[in-house]
Amino acid sequence: MPRHFRRARPRARLIGFITLALAFALVATGIWWVAPFTGAGPGSTATDALTTAPSTTPSSATAAGDPDQLAQVPASSIPSSAAPTNPATGRVDTLDWLVPDYVLPPIENGMVPVLTRVPTEQKVVFLTIDDGAVKRDSDLALLEQHGIKASLFLAHNFIAGEPQFYEKYTAAGHLIENHSMTHNLGFIQLSYEAQKAEICGMADFEEQHYGRRPVFFRPPGGPYTQATRQAAAACGLKAIVDWEAKANARGMDYQVGAGLRPGDIVLMHFRPEFPEDLAAFVAAQQAAGLKVVLLEDYLATR
Repeated sequence: MPRHFRRARPRARLIGFITLALAFALVATGIWWVAPFTGAGPGSTATDALTTAPSTTPSSATAAGDPDQLAQVPASSIPSSAAPTNPATGRVDTLDWLVPDYVLPPIENGMVPVLTRVPTEQKVVFLTIDDGAVKRDSDLALLEQHGIKASLFLAHNFIAGEPQFYEKYTAAGHLIENHSMTHNLGFIQLSYEAQKAEICGMADFEEQHYGRRPVFFRPPGGPYTQATRQAAAACGLKAIVDWEAKANARGMDYQVGAGLRPGDIVLMHFRPEFPEDLAAFVAAQQAAGLKVVLLEDYLATR
């Protein structure tokens, strides 16, 4: 073998050794520079870093309306009352429940439609709270704590002495609807003109005090007649809203089934047991994997 090949071997080995040492140093340095940005380190993984510390700034794709980005909202950014997370991704798939699949029927033959629930396959549930007799800031705080917006069906005789109290609710994003002037449990026994006076009188009062005319009416106790539907239409309302599920006496009552279903309209009241009733509702809502949505938003009737 020529002499110059024999001399080249030691040099090649030395160069190879130095190259490997430099490569190892660069790799090691790269790991420790990457770690602070990913959150990876002892006892942590890159996956943990991505799911437990989502960015609070929307990406340009999200801002531009990229559907893939919109469908992947970090689960930690959704309130506890939100739709359930996808177990495969740990994220909430929002597009399924953000697009309503039901349109409120129009007024026909001079009568408003009646809703006891919303016929939908979307994983949504609607909370409605009646009367307004008990007025506590702590009840509003509980709704805010759970990220819940509700439709408030208020009656004049319960709020006439302090109507400004419910301005706190409207400021927080809740909407006020019509529950009559006197909350007469014999409402359907009244004449058409008397029912109309009750409904229109409360609609006028709420528009004056809260800056928005109600669009829904709930008869005291729930029953209605054709005269009630006609009177509601004559007063400019869009529907009568009843219920098939109720948070009541610190538990849940169901007219159909044994749990909440998509599209259920749930009745509650402003009563002393409000915290316990709300807790029962939240437990049932979460067990059913439903998102609490404002009824007026879903039906586009604001």
